Amino acid sequence: MSVLRQLLPAFFLAAALLALWQGYCAWADVSPLILPAPSDVARGLWVNRADLARHAGATLLVAGLGFSLSVAFAFASSVALWFLPALRRGVLPLMVASQTVPIVALAPLMVLWFGFGLLPKILLVILVTFFPMLVSLLSGYARLPQAYHDQLVSMGAGRGALFRRAALPVARPQFFAGLRISATYAIVATIFAEYAGARQGLGIWILTAKNNFRADLVLSAVVLSAFLTLSLLGLLHLIDRLTGRRFRGGDDAAA
Repeated sequence: MSVLRQLLPAFFLAAALLALWQGYCAWADVSPLILPAPSDVARGLWVNRADLARHAGATLLVAGLGFSLSVAFAFASSVALWFLPALRRGVLPLMVASQTVPIVALAPLMVLWFGFGLLPKILLVILVTFFPMLVSLLSGYARLPQAYHDQLVSMGAGRGALFRRAALPVARPQFFAGLRISATYAIVATIFAEYAGARQGLGIWILTAKNNFRADLVLSAVVLSAFLTLSLLGLLHLIDRLTGRRFRGGDDAAA
């Protein structure tokens, strides 16, 4: 119930904005080619639901695979960098520099190097979502209180025990924060990759609809991509709540 109460203001605000949008389109007699009304977008979603579902499934498959691999890779990298501080000092600046490369430049390069299959799109999702999770994990490890660290060392804990019993539980809130940030990028990165070259997906749908001057179908795909992103965020929130009890002790230690 608390979650519903938190969502109610956003729901009412969104409903008010949609009503204003619908009213403006009717009052100003705006051409649907320029600004379709929400009712036109909803009609486009319903009429083309089968095709949109097929394209959305292709996008979700790539985003899910890429995001899952990115989580595993970011966690493994964070563990290696935590155990090897010298490696962290050398690698982290290079990773920061890699984030300055725009995604619009990476997408066509991935297609050029790896073709039109799943691999280039999955790699692009990994590249876009990996860094926020890695940084959130490393910053979470750094939150381990020195007194707690010294107490465990005095009790004979080694580096492995320190990581499992202290650093990892303390980093949990930051890890899920990084997961949520990266999740918002996963669908967008997939769509960008599909722009550069794909046979199906929401990116191809948007590109085709744009070329046909169907703004209603473009916005239908935008609504669907937003729904997929919110669904992924909801799944992460559920996982966070279900796994929260196990790591509560580490969170209390950080406090």
